[in-house]
Amino acid sequence: MFRRSIFPLLLGGTLLVAGCVTRPVNAPLASRAANTGYYFHRQARPNNSDETLFLVAFSGGGTRAAALAYGVLEELRATTFATPTGERRLLDEIDAISSVSGGSVTAAAYGLYGDGIFPRLETDFLKRNVQGNLLLRTANPLNWPRLASGRFGRSELAAEFYDRILFNGATIGDLGRRPGPFVILNSTDISTGARFEFTQYQFDLLCSDVDSFPISRAVAASSAVPAALTPITLNNYAGDCGFVPLPWITRRYRPDEGRVRLRARELRSYTNTADRPFIHVVDGGVSDNLGLRAFLDGMHALQAQPELVGEMKPANVKRVVVISANAYSFPDRTWDRREQPPGSFTVGTAAANHTLDRYSFETLELVREQFDAWQGELNGRTEIKLYPVMINFTNFRDLKERRFFLNLPTSFVLPPTDVDKLVDAGHRLLRQNRAYRGLLADLKIPLPPEVVEPSRGDME
Repeated sequence: MFRRSIFPLLLGGTLLVAGCVTRPVNAPLASRAANTGYYFHRQARPNNSDETLFLVAFSGGGTRAAALAYGVLEELRATTFATPTGERRLLDEIDAISSVSGGSVTAAAYGLYGDGIFPRLETDFLKRNVQGNLLLRTANPLNWPRLASGRFGRSELAAEFYDRILFNGATIGDLGRRPGPFVILNSTDISTGARFEFTQYQFDLLCSDVDSFPISRAVAASSAVPAALTPITLNNYAGDCGFVPLPWITRRYRPDEGRVRLRARELRSYTNTADRPFIHVVDGGVSDNLGLRAFLDGMHALQAQPELVGEMKPANVKRVVVISANAYSFPDRTWDRREQPPGSFTVGTAAANHTLDRYSFETLELVREQFDAWQGELNGRTEIKLYPVMINFTNFRDLKERRFFLNLPTSFVLPPTDVDKLVDAGHRLLRQNRAYRGLLADLKIPLPPEVVEPSRGDME
């Protein structure tokens, strides 16, 4: 009798609490000021040469991606070269990091803490059972009223957890106040499929202030795998701050200008607050699992509006470096060895992964083609050198080693020994990359000994 009477009370209490729950709300922007906010041209990068434009992209892939990215940062920290003003680290040359999902954890932590990330990230995140902790928080009855509200999803719980263990209340504005690279944390606008970044460039279109936006929520959005986690929701205040979109966004394009025309149309959609008063974003891997599209979009914008070039590096750039750390996975599959086909869930997961992998392959090919085109345009007219450094686990020639890394799960929990191997892989893949070794030679850095040249490294 007691149990029958207490259940309605508990249910009623849960519904009452759920009705009072609100999600965190992104702050409106009173007015757009060109000299304030988290923009590339305002980011302080001391000990950074004007002669090198150095861009880094960290892919998605859970802890495996975060650990690979961490290994790349460690290798860049350990690599030094002489300058007229003293010794400098390659790590300090990074101008911008664009990241997705698991890679966003490492990118955001480095942007916030700089050298303080070493070795903090290993204990605070890489070797922690993040996935298990998130499941426990979802299963905790104390969180059920908030989750039942419909306005506070599992990704908000993830953001709270990331904030507690790693980001400690820091906001995107704190990234701008620290000296270091410009960090682009990427998610996906689930309504349009467009890449959505947590910078003031993007938030200007919403008339919202990105400086006060928690880093933990941006990382949670960047890694909000559809179905497993929920979207992060943003308010759209477009039209309330006096912001006028840049001309390249509003101009008319020819049919042969398809890529920039599509990006412009995606960005214009945020000005329609009648139809889009709220924006829902999920895992950045849905739109670009490599993190490279931010740089490609920037390049297309510069081509469409050349006067924006002034916001990039000064005119005395001698080299452009793009490092892509791709934690690509390709687990062994045995379906074709038996007559019975795989189940529906397995087929659905595989179909999504194949689509993602093929899009990533096309992105890599587009980057290579763009570099080839740039090099052709630059030959004989300038001394600028281009270094596309594309690394992934297929670079390993040893089949057993390659299969080990390709079969690691893309979850947010891995054995500590596997994390160590991934970090080491970041070191070794970078050292053996042909374009990276060319950069070292250009900077007169001794080449690492006993390195075997890798294969081309496409997703085989």
